[in-house]
Amino acid sequence: MSARVWVVMPTYNEAENLDRIVRVTVAELERVTPGDHRILIVDDNSPDGTGAIAEALADELDSVEVLHRASKRGLGHAYLEGFGRALAGEAELVIEMDADFSHDARYLEAMVCTAADADLVLGSRYVDGGGVRDWGLVRRLISRGGGLYARTILGIDVRDLTGGFKCFRRDVLEAIELRSVRSEGYVFQIELTYRTILAGFTVKEIPIVFQDRAAGISKMSAQIALEAIWLVPRLRRSAAAAVSASREREPNRDLLTESQPRRTRI
Repeated sequence: MSARVWVVMPTYNEAENLDRIVRVTVAELERVTPGDHRILIVDDNSPDGTGAIAEALADELDSVEVLHRASKRGLGHAYLEGFGRALAGEAELVIEMDADFSHDARYLEAMVCTAADADLVLGSRYVDGGGVRDWGLVRRLISRGGGLYARTILGIDVRDLTGGFKCFRRDVLEAIELRSVRSEGYVFQIELTYRTILAGFTVKEIPIVFQDRAAGISKMSAQIALEAIWLVPRLRRSAAAAVSASREREPNRDLLTESQPRRTRI
């Protein structure tokens, strides 16, 4: 089933949150873009039953479908498969969104509206009006420090490089050589934004307030943050090479998913 606006929502052990976040997101999308939206849940075979909840939602709600993956293979890989499905479903705008209520659905309207004159819209914690709630000092320092480090190494002026609430125009995803993206976690978010800038697209940040999850266990770890320290410098070479290569051939219009949605509402 096709739609103009797609929300890609990866899940792993989100049984406590999924039903509520999907219903809230559907209601908001119906208000902002009535009848022209899809929510794609990409579940990594969650052992807590998240996949079964996703199936029930897809059975009940016409705008929801599920892409099941056989195992937990990383957030970045889940998003890439989700992007492929969205592009195949004629998406013009593709939104990344967490399933744990850290990303508030009320910001979807601002994202969609801002995308009218921006190629990538970032929900930013670190511009005027943005912020975080319920974070301890250590996590605040890691997030702020990681962003400053990446901005300095890559030489770009984006305040929230590690955030995962963002809206891509179709042209961006077709142009930035998604097949060659191998990063995960923080670095995945940094790399997609960096490739977007290198390819000459416009990026705008809009303020959001990020709230730490109230239910479930955070997937954030010290290892993910430490990996960013040595992986970010590599992006200067690998991302630039990928963007350069993509310019020499047709846009990436046939990105395929490795898994097909088990439930597609038609």
